[in-house]
Amino acid sequence: MTQNIPEWIQWIAQDEDGQWWGYEAEPHESERGWYENEVGRLIRLNKEDQNPHWRLSLQRIIKT
Repeated sequence: MTQNIPEWIQWIAQDEDGQWWGYEAEPHESERGWYENEVGRLIRLNKEDQNPHWRLSLQRIIKT
């Protein structure tokens, strides 16, 4: 999932419907997904099957 994403992305997360998003700043959790915290950009990345465990999907991207 972390391949071919814009350099500015610091976080990725998947919503309940399976949509993956990339965030510049750590997103906030909502009822069925994640949302940007009004201080950074976001971008739609990839869509997969619905994920009942979407709350566990938030990941910080470590750049080397």
